[in-house]
Amino acid sequence: MPLAFLKSGETGVVKGVNGRDDTKRFLESLGFVAGAPVSVISELSGNMILSVKDTRIALDRGMARRIMV
Repeated sequence: MPLAFLKSGETGVVKGVNGRDDTKRFLESLGFVAGAPVSVISELSGNMILSVKDTRIALDRGMARRIMV
């Protein structure tokens, strides 16, 4: 399921990234690679604050839909 479906406080494991090659490379450079645990810290007006590889990252829901957990 897409990462955008997780609620605040939930954790998942990245299964893969969908989208164009440049989008995949961008998200993978942020740490969204297969097998990486990711947790949703909070949700603010359509954006998500995520924790991946001991780093907090803000993504909009459109980008979060491309990450499968």
